[in-house]
This record gives sequence, C-alpha cells and structure tokens, in this order.
Amino acid sequence: MDRAALAAFLRRRRAAVQPADVGLAPGARRRTAGLRREEVAALAAMSVDYYTRLEQQRGPQPSEQMLAAIARALRLTDDETDYLFRTAGRGTPDRIVCHPHVAPALQRVFDRLQDTPAVIMSCVGEALVANDLAVALFGDHSQARGWERSEFYRWFTDPTSREIYPVADRDRHGRAVVANLRAAVGLVGADSPAGELVRVLQAASPEFVELWERHEVARRYEDHKVLVHPEVGPIELDCQVLFTQDQTQSLLVLTAAPRSADAEKLALLSVVGQQEMTRSR
Repeated sequence: MDRAALAAFLRRRRAAVQPADVGLAPGARRRTAGLRREEVAALAAMSVDYYTRLEQQRGPQPSEQMLAAIARALRLTDDETDYLFRTAGRGTPDRIVCHPHVAPALQRVFDRLQDTPAVIMSCVGEALVANDLAVALFGDHSQARGWERSEFYRWFTDPTSREIYPVADRDRHGRAVVANLRAAVGLVGADSPAGELVRVLQAASPEFVELWERHEVARRYEDHKVLVHPEVGPIELDCQVLFTQDQTQSLLVLTAAPRSADAEKLALLSVVGQQEMTRSR
C-alpha cells in the first residue's frame, strides 16, 4: 500500500468532481474545489473520519469493497479504478466478473433518474446503488452483509422477500431469478461469485435445486410487473433494463403510465419514503 500516492490521488480526484456530477447542488458559499470530504464519505457510505485518514496517509488498508465504493463516489474510470486498487495494495478488478464497482457510464445514467425507481444490479442480484424511490419500493439492503445483499439469495432463504410480489406472480419471478443466475454463471464461469451462489443455494433450498435443473436461461426481467407495497398497495409498472457492455451489471428502471393511478401511487411513495428516512434518522 502506497499511502502517499493513495492520499494524493484521492485529493486530486475529489477536487476534479463537481457537485453537479454526483447530483448535489453547487451551493453559493463553497470554498472547496470539487467535493468536500464529507460528501465523498456520504456517497461511499463510510465515515468521514475513515475517509479523512486515507487522505492524510493515516488510514488502514481499505478492503476491495471499500475501494469500489470510493471509486463509485469519485466517478472513476476503469483505468483510474485500477490505479486506486494498485496504490491501495489490492489486485485490480477483473472486468468480466460480478464486481461491486459500478460502471461509470451506467452511473451517469442512474444519476439523472430521480423521479422514478432506479437501481443498478450486479450479476448476482446485489443492489449496488438505488435511488430513494427504489429504496422506498424495495426496501433498504445497503447495510446487509454477505449473501444477504443478494436479492437472488433472499428470494430462496427469506420468505418475507416475496411479499412484494402478488402470490400469483411469485412462481414466475422465482423462475426468472434462477434463469438470470444461470445466465450469469455462463458469462463469468462456475468459479465466480455467481457459481458460488449457485452452490450456496443448492445446499439451502430444494426449490432452487428444482428450478436450477430446468436449465432455463434469461437476462431480461419482465417488461411489465405488479409490485405490492405495504403503504400504497399494488402498483403496475413497466420495467426497462440497460446492461453494461460486458453484461455484468444492469440498470433497472421502473415507470408508471403518465397520469395513471399507478403514477399517483409512485408520487405518494416518494412522500412515504421521505417520511421513513426522516423517522430512521
């Protein structure tokens, strides 16, 4: 770990990112060029003290997950991300694996989606980033650890994860989850995290084993779905998915027909979500 190089790089990249680049208001009294330390820390979901110590050459060696979060917060390119990992003494990310570093181009599209649920997913069903409406709709799993971060894993190990879907749609969605995971294994290999998740679920869920043996493969989500929210009830939404070039990450965008009852429910959900966030603080 080259502490001096890492600290200098972080300071330079932080100064190069403008608030508007990450969806923040520029403000009239900003003295800092680029982002403030506390803004980078918030975007990376880490403490301000931890991030400050990295910039001051005093911090411990960051984990790969922490480095990926910093790279996402600073909107680093692939080359810049590789440099960040190397200066921190870590191996560079493999571009054809299920890695938590969000593709910069996908992140830029995501940053412009504030009025409709949007989430960037890894190839093992982890929500890498989600906007406020997506959190209000699907719940907040950002603090989960291990396989609990994966929607694929939760579907087969936590019955409450299915409550967001109508009973009549749950079998179809379970098949879609397994078909997506099989496509991921075909893409990144059996020795990847996707292959490991398959082995974990084979040991944990007879239902998964039965569906896995169907050998269904699909990368697309349903184009139309009904989701059930405990506060606003059923919401009919259209679903669009944008994949990265290597197909390892996807941006899921959910929209309701304009001026429909479902659009009104989404608007109400944004209010409910803000109230939940206020109560949790």
